Parts: sequence; structure tokens; C-alpha cells
Amino acid sequence: MRVFISVDMEGVAGVATIDQIVRGGSGYARAQELMTAEANAAIRGAFEGGASEVLVNDSHGTMDNLVHEQLDPRARVVFGAPRPACMVQGITRDDDIAVFVGYHAMAGAAGVLSHTFSSNFTELRVNGQPMSEAEVNALYAASYDVPVGVVTGDDQICGVAGKVFPGVTTAEVKRANGWSATDSLQPQAARELIERSVATAVAGASELQVQPLPDKYTLEVDFASVLGADTAASTPRTTRVSPRTLRYDAEDPDELIHAVMSWYYLAALAAQQTSAVTFRR
Repeated sequence: MRVFISVDMEGVAGVATIDQIVRGGSGYARAQELMTAEANAAIRGAFEGGASEVLVNDSHGTMDNLVHEQLDPRARVVFGAPRPACMVQGITRDDDIAVFVGYHAMAGAAGVLSHTFSSNFTELRVNGQPMSEAEVNALYAASYDVPVGVVTGDDQICGVAGKVFPGVTTAEVKRANGWSATDSLQPQAARELIERSVATAVAGASELQVQPLPDKYTLEVDFASVLGADTAASTPRTTRVSPRTLRYDAEDPDELIHAVMSWYYLAALAAQQTSAVTFRR
């Protein structure tokens, strides 16, 4: 049995502030260790549940956050960016279950460090429905017939997952007290919860149902700035809906993710240009 694990940072127990999730912050190194420990808890749970192979995707920011020397040696790791499928790079039809660790709520939601792929996006919609990263990634997984079996993170993303993913197990490791404030489990307690949750879900993976796929994939993103939308609008087949909103009609979840990633990097380039001028001395 093969298990795919995507690990983000914002939903990890003990993480709640920008200082922790951005490289260079005084709390970043500690957050790396917390993230790596939760990844290991999920890996242990996967093997306890019957996995024969585990692939871990480093899914936060620059995607090179996990401390590899501390990772369970039974797992392989996908890291570095850019890459075509972003947080779900490496998932295949050979996977029996997908596990999302350290995930967070969508942009604009009341979750800890909530956003959707980029701080330069204020909302992302698929077929008119606002979506979190977990939901977009789940569409990609479903296109390979892989069900999402576990989601860990704060109460907000766990609440969404429980409504959207058939039969999913959620592990709530913290509760949102604001965008950068939380009421968190002690990290070891969170790891024990994650390990148990993953072990149970993997053992019952054959009973999980794959999320139904829609008939179309109309992507819309509201950008934080008009300049970001200006820059991203250069992507072929992109339609300008309003000064800050772009639309893209994708053929499938793979093309949908590619469009999100193209807009992500172009919007980041626009933000860098603005920042360079703002802080010029």
C-alpha cells in the first residue's frame, strides 16, 4: 500500500505567527522542527496502518522546510520549487490514500494564518465556489482516483474537510483565536493524535470514497493588487473579469493547478516590484 503525505506548516501545532512561517524569522527554525515532527508522526501512522511505501511532499512556501536528517528514513521526500503540481507533486494512481498534514483555512476565513496558495490572492474559486488549498489539492488527487483520508490542522480547516471529503478523518491540533493566535495542543500530544488518526485511516483506506469530480473547472482568483492581476493576465487563455479578478477555464485538475502556479509566481513578481519601490531609500 502506498501513502502520499503533503505537509504544510501553518496548521502545525505550536505555530501561529508570521515570524514562525517565513524563512529568516526568529521562530522559523523551531517551526521547521515542529513541522518535521508532525510529518514523522504521519509517516509512523502510515506504516502502522499497513503502508509499504510513503512519499512526503514538503508543501510550505519555498518547499524546502523539512529537516531531512530528522525524517523517518522509511519515507521518500519531494522538495524544492517550482514544480508543476505544487503541494501534490508526486501523487500517482498507485497511491491508496492522501494525507494532508498542517493544513489551514482559505483566504479570508477565520483560521490561523489563513490564505489560499499566496498572500497575493484574496480569494480563489472553482466553479464559483471559494476553495482552500486542501480542496484544490483534493481535486487533483481525485483525478488520480486517490481519496483524501486525513486532514490535520486547526478547527477551521478540519470543519471544512469534514463536510467536503467523504469519510475523512480529521485531527484538530489547535483552535483559531484569530489570524495569528491559537489555542494549541502541546506538540507531543498533537503528534500522538496525528499518528493514531493516520494509522486508523490507512488501515481502512479500502473503504474510502474518492471525491466526485465536477464536469468543468472554471478558476477565478481575486488578486490583492491590480498590478498583480495585470502581470498574471499575460498567461495564455486568461480572461480579465474585473481589475483584480482573472478567470481561466481549465480542461482538468492538472491544468487548473498549473494555472494557479503561473498566477502565483507572476503575482509574486508584481509584489516584489512594488516592494522594491516602497522600501527604496
